Parts: sequence; C-alpha cells; structure tokens
Amino acid sequence: MNKINDFRHGLISKPPSVLSLLSHNFYFILGVVILILLILIAVFAPLLATHDVNSADPTATFIAPNVNQWMGTDNIGRDIWSRFVFGSRISLLVGLAAMVIGMLFGSILGIIAGFYGSLIDSLLSWLTEVLMAFPGMLLALSVMAVLGPGLTNVIIAVGIGSIPSFMRMARSSVLKTREMDYIEAARTIGCKDSRILFRHILPNILRPLIVLATLGIGGAILEGASLSYLGLGAQPMTPEWGSMLSAGRGFLTNAWWVSVFPGLGIFLAILSINLIGDGLGDVLDPINK
Repeated sequence: MNKINDFRHGLISKPPSVLSLLSHNFYFILGVVILILLILIAVFAPLLATHDVNSADPTATFIAPNVNQWMGTDNIGRDIWSRFVFGSRISLLVGLAAMVIGMLFGSILGIIAGFYGSLIDSLLSWLTEVLMAFPGMLLALSVMAVLGPGLTNVIIAVGIGSIPSFMRMARSSVLKTREMDYIEAARTIGCKDSRILFRHILPNILRPLIVLATLGIGGAILEGASLSYLGLGAQPMTPEWGSMLSAGRGFLTNAWWVSVFPGLGIFLAILSINLIGDGLGDVLDPINK
C-alpha cells in the first residue's frame, strides 16, 4: 500500500491502478504463482502422468517415493503421482464450479432483496437466515442426503451452501449503493429498474463479491474434498484428492505418502486461493484506496 500512501501525501500525481498495486503485493503474487502451477498440472495431466491412473499392480504395493514413482504407490499398486495430477482437475473444478453457482444465485437473490425491499426483502432475508443457521458443511451434507453421492451432486451441494454468504453481501452492498445521489438522478430522468441495476448498481457491488468469491473457492475445494473423504463425492477408482486422502488414512503409520501428497495438494490449492483473496481484499478495499 506504499503507492496509495504516496498518492495521499501528494508524492505522485495520480492514484495507482489496481494492476500496479497487485503487482507489488507479495502475497498476491505468491498465490498466483502457486495457483498457476496447479492449473498447469491439471491442464497437462495426460502429459505429466507417468502411469495409467487406474492401473493396479499387486506386486508393487506401498512402494515409497523413488525415481520411478515420484510419490510412491498405494495399497493396490497404483501410481500416486499420476492420480495426483488427474485428481487436481476434479478438486479445482469442484471449487470453481461451486463458487460460480453460489455467486450467481446468491448475488441475484441479494440484489433483488436489496433493490426492491419490502416483502421480497423480508422473505429472502428470512430464507438467508435459515440457511446461515446451518454450518456450511452441515448444509452441504443435508443437500447430499437428498441428492445422493456423486461428483455433480457435490458441486451442487457446496454451491448451495455458499449462496447465503453471497446473498447477504450483495444485499448489504445494494442497500448502501441505492441511496447514492447518482441512483436518485437516474430515477429522476426516468431510467428503468433494469438499467439502474445493470448500469449503475451491479458495477459498483462487484468488488466485494469478487473478493468473497475468491476466498470462497478455497473453502469450496476443502468442502468438496471433505465430502469425497466421507465417500459422498468422487466414487472409487476416480482420482480426487479428498478420496485419495481418505483411502490412505488407514496406512499413515507404514505408508504416509498415500495420504500426505493429496493432502499437500489440498493445502496448496487453499493457500494459493486465500493469498490471492487477501491480496485482492487489500487492493479493492475502499478503505485502503
């Protein structure tokens, strides 16, 4: 934030751009580097995998990491590195897709509640309070109990669990924005509600929603992995970090690598997303600008 302070004290003539501030934020850059590496691993998984992900060799079980098996093998002789790189695709997809669902539906409901108020606001706010009474993981488990196990259902369940936080954020932002003078001016000259929403309100509430979505992806990855750990997500033979972590929990004393490497992937994914979210929060926070 040194550039912002320089601008405030008149040392530079114009405020720094968002990209300029982000390029000088160490934690943001570190998060981006880690996330890019994980994305590259996911994209080029077929090229990086050294073995077939489901090829089992009963004579090569629990081989420790070595030159040929970089992350060792599991209890039925499958190569963990190959399953790790393909598992990154599913884990990252769950986090991103779930946040898209949560942000889309939560923001729409929050904008409607905040803009129109009255009975609509009361009903949607009541619904939000009910959903937020459940911890995110418990709400996701409740949805999974209805939908049943499966990767698609995990995405839907985690997405539904994130809707209340987006709805509350969007509603509070709209309530604050709709009282601005330019909104009153737009109403005075006869602008329709749709134009006011899309041209004036939505662009001004995107920043906090983007920061919330960025931070929420890490939580969504963790929830998706947790559901897979419980056997509700990716089904057996499908490489996914959560299910791989669960498969190795009984072998920690004699084959630590079976669980440690998938757990490390989850840790790095969540760490990178949180670093990026913190960096965006520092730069986009109006108090800091």
